[in-house]
Order: sequence, then C-alpha cells, then structure tokens
Amino acid sequence: MLTIHNLSFYFGGRPIFEEASLQVKPKDKIGLIGLNGKGKSTLLKLIVGEYTPDGGTISMAGDVTLGFLNQDLLSYESAESILLVAMQGFQRELELQHQIEEVLHKMETNYTDELVHELGELQEEYDILGGYSIQARAEEILEGLGFRTEDLQRPLKEFSGGWRMRVMLAKLLLQKPSVLLLDEPTNHLDLPSIQWIEKYIANYENAVIVVSHDRTFLDNVTTSTVEVSNCKLNFYPGNYSFYLEEKELRNEIQKGAYENQQAQIRQTERFIERFKAKATKARQVQSRVKALERMDMVEDVISDDAKVHFRFQFGTQPGRHVMRLDNISKAYDENVILKNTVGHIERGDKIALIGANGKGKSTLLRIIAGTEKHEGQRALGHNVNFSFYAQHQLESLHVNETLLDELKYADSTKSETELRSVLGCFLFGGEDVFKKIKVLSGGEKSRVALAKVLISEANFLLLDEPTNHLDMQSVNILVQALQQYEGTYVVVSHDRHFVSQVANKIWYIEDQEIKVYPGTFEEYLWWQAEREKDGQGSQTIPKKVETTDENPVEKKSFRDKSNDERKRLEKEIEELEEKIEDFELQKLKIEAKLAEKEVFSDPEKLAKENKRYEKVKFNLNQAHEKWEAKMLELED
Repeated sequence: MLTIHNLSFYFGGRPIFEEASLQVKPKDKIGLIGLNGKGKSTLLKLIVGEYTPDGGTISMAGDVTLGFLNQDLLSYESAESILLVAMQGFQRELELQHQIEEVLHKMETNYTDELVHELGELQEEYDILGGYSIQARAEEILEGLGFRTEDLQRPLKEFSGGWRMRVMLAKLLLQKPSVLLLDEPTNHLDLPSIQWIEKYIANYENAVIVVSHDRTFLDNVTTSTVEVSNCKLNFYPGNYSFYLEEKELRNEIQKGAYENQQAQIRQTERFIERFKAKATKARQVQSRVKALERMDMVEDVISDDAKVHFRFQFGTQPGRHVMRLDNISKAYDENVILKNTVGHIERGDKIALIGANGKGKSTLLRIIAGTEKHEGQRALGHNVNFSFYAQHQLESLHVNETLLDELKYADSTKSETELRSVLGCFLFGGEDVFKKIKVLSGGEKSRVALAKVLISEANFLLLDEPTNHLDMQSVNILVQALQQYEGTYVVVSHDRHFVSQVANKIWYIEDQEIKVYPGTFEEYLWWQAEREKDGQGSQTIPKKVETTDENPVEKKSFRDKSNDERKRLEKEIEELEEKIEDFELQKLKIEAKLAEKEVFSDPEKLAKENKRYEKVKFNLNQAHEKWEAKMLELED
C-alpha cells in the first residue's frame, strides 16, 4: 500500500536517513519511536510530501489517502463552530449535500425526468456514505475527545491550542484516510480522552503510523514498532513492550558478534605483525591483510538507556505536615471547581493528581503553590521549601545564557563538575553544556527546566505535566530522578506509565472535592474498575490488604511495637512543631517591642525585654534541637 525504498534525506548536510526502507500494509498499526531529533516527525513530513527525499522513493497506490495530525495545527483558527470544522472531514458527503440542494432548487421551477434521475443517484450515494448521520458521528467523536455537548456550537477560535488540536484530530478521524499519520496525539489529551482514542485506533479499519512517547498508549494501539536509529528504519513485529524485549535480544546477539569479530581482528593483526618480515609467510600475510580489508564490520551496541547517577539532595528537613488545605473553594464565574474541600500532604507523599481536563488539576496545583486566589485556608508546613514546574516556566529561562550558567541560577553553590554531572543525567554532554538556551528545542528546554527544579534543593516539588514534549529516554531519566528523590511531590500527568512508576498516592477531583486513594496507580485502576462494576455505588476507599507471612503473630507483635513507637514520635514531633511556631511568634513580638522608642530609650525596660528575648531565643533553639533529634530517631 505504501512503500519506502532506500530513502535518503539530509538536513543541513547532516544525514537523517540513509537507504532506509519500510513497507506499510493495510490495517498496520505502527508505532514510530526513537530519540528526539532522529527523524520521526521528518519521516511523516516526507510521506505527506512536505519534504522531498534526496534519494530513494516513497510510493503508494493511486487510491491511498493520507491524514496527517501534527503540532503545526495548534495555531489553526476559524470563526466556524467546532462541530462544523470537524464535519469538514466529510468532504464527499458535504459535496453531495450541496449538489442535492442545488438540484432541489432547480426542481422548484423546472421539474424534469433528468433532474429526478440525477437527484435519485445523488441521494443513493449520499445514503450509502451515511450522509444522514454525519452530524451525529461528528458529535460522538468530539464528545469522545472530551468536549461537552454545549461546546459544540462555540467557534474554534475561542479554544486554546490543545483543544483545537482535538478538533483537528476529530476531523481526521471522520475523514478515515487510508493511512492515518499521528505526531504525538496524546500530548494535549487527558486520561479519559486517551483511553477513548486508544479504543478508536485499535478498531480503526485502515493503517496508522503514530509517533508517541506514551508507552502505555503504544502498547494498547500498535501491532508493530519501527525504531528510527542510525539513519535506518528498524522493524519489530510487535508493540512497544515486545520491541524492548526483542531489542535486548538483538543487542545481545550483536554484542556477541562484535566481540567475536574484534577477537578475530586482533588475532589476524598479531599474525600479520609477527610474520610480515618473513618471506616464507608473505602469501599468508597478504591473504590476511586482504581479508581484513574485505571484512564487513559489526558495530558495537550503543545503549540508549541513560542512567541517573546524581543524588538530588536538600539541606532542610521539613516537618511532618508539608501542606494543609482546609475548606478550599474556587470558582470561575458560574464554573465551580472546588467547594469546601480539604487536603493534607504529609512528608514523603508522592502524589499523582489525575483526571479529565477541566476538573481543576492545574488550578489545585497553583493553589498549593500559592499563585491562585481562593477561599479557605492554605498552610505551608514547618521548614518546607518548594519549587514549581509548569510548561510556562520554559518562558522564564534566560535565553541568552548557556545551559551551565542557567543551572547556576538554581544553585550557585555547586561546582562546574557537579552541574555538568546533572546536565549529563539529562542528556547534555560534552560541548552541549555551552549551548545557548535559545537554540534548544521544546523538549530540550523542558529537560533544562526540570534539571533546575531538581537541583534547587527544594524538599517539596510541584510538577505540572512534566513529561510533555519529552521522548521516552528523557521520561525514563525523570522517572529515575523522582524515584531517587527523598522529598515530597505532587505531579499532574496523563502518562500512565510515568504515574505508575513515581506515585504512592493518587489524588483526583470528584464532586468538587479532593478525593484520595492511598495506593499505587495500578491499585487505583483496579479499584476504579470494581467501582464501575458496582455502578459506583460505594465511595469508600478500601484499606490496603496486608500480605500473609509464615509467622503472623510474631510479625504482628513486632509491627505493633514499631507502629506504637512511630506514633509516639510523630506526636512528639507535632507538639514540638507547635512549640516552635509559638516561640517564633513570641520572638517576633519582642523584636517589635524592642524597636519601640519608649522601650529602647528606657534602660530598665530595655534590659527587661532583652532578658525576655534571650529566654525565648534559648527556648526556640532547644525546641529546634529536640525536633531534629526526634526527626533522626523517626527516620532510623
């Protein structure tokens, strides 16, 4: 159906593809993967004709149609309603509709057999194509992608770029092209929409080529994988998980072949070196020299699995309560997001805030960060130092600075070697560290911004969609960094693999309240599935089931003692934190008193207040020392 044969393409003299080949058959569901900058999006643009190959051919059957969803469509604007824009996908049906209206108009003044016959043929084709149901089909797909029924008549230009992208995706799906080309389709979709599009593509009757960094999405929709690597298109007959297993096996075989060949080369070179001066061995030496020249070299395996070896630290240990939200309410005009809800974040929580777009996830994250106005009480805990990452943070990067200097803004105490180590973890090696921020791609800027957040020594992180625009290797690096991070964080993400790797608690917004599931993402999905089976009758969060062991009585006794000790320490720490807050308040009041003229001008009053001040300072220091000792005891 579509054949790529010996494709070569160069960008500014740099080879992107060299003699790369691929065969796309009807109903193929292909996941196109590879590192950023290796040519995935370029290949899609070559297929649709936006770029011209420097060598080789891209050919397809005459009746093949292409549908291409790319990030450039984010800027598309129209005053038409999103329903009408999506219905533009029914090109032939709309043409027939227009022709039928013209014939009916003619028949009002000129009723002839020819017009009746023409009308009958047009209506028959229109009926076969399902023309009478095009509006209902368009509405179904738009609502499946997350639009509300009341939004369908709103003009496209009123929506943000991400929502416009959904409209263009709906239009493409309604066109039903022979080959559907999707470039990062999940970037602007929430979880329910991703799950809906997964089912749609899995049942799509034609071929699909999709570029995505969402490995769960790829596993659920693709039947084969093509890796863009070393300017070639490497085919794997399975989904992404199959690709990982198969690539590991291929790498083992290639590594073995490479090592065997290197041993053979060393042996041959030793023979040549030893006997090149002997006339009796001249023929054998010459034979081996020619054999080396003719040898097809096996390349060594270069691993794409970057590992994070940097320990992300913070100087100040926070109290037990990192954040308390009490009776929080937030509304935009008539749209109520949160109403008298509560949420408590404890030290060590790794919270994933999930759910559909429009439910208030980013709003809640901004309330936690203190940048969003709201009703109710927001209380930051003792010694909490937080850092906030969101996509708009990319705009705050200093575009004329180098990567190295940019990281110094986040932590000026680290040496250049340490900062290079951090940048190396985020795939910036060698001379890359001296690049200017302004020449980086969106994904590279995201990596720099994330690196700044993680070295800021904050003990509480807020991350809003951190995996957007990151390739799989970069997502893997972020996963490793967060798994090593010893602080507390709240992350908003629709990437299910990412969430399953980094969260130990799930938050979601339901009925304008913060709801908490005290477990992993896999456990949450299982619980949600059980709720749906029961018709969502139970709102109760289940307690985590303890695993059995060989000596339950002995284990329980030990666990009870350990839990009692922990509870005692936590209570003492909480009491000390309250004392510290009280002493700090007393200290501030005395400092204000010492600044009053009637006090500092009266030696007797001044001496009295100074005595009180020294006593409060002593008590505060004592409380801090006890708190630190209890914290260490609790950690042990």
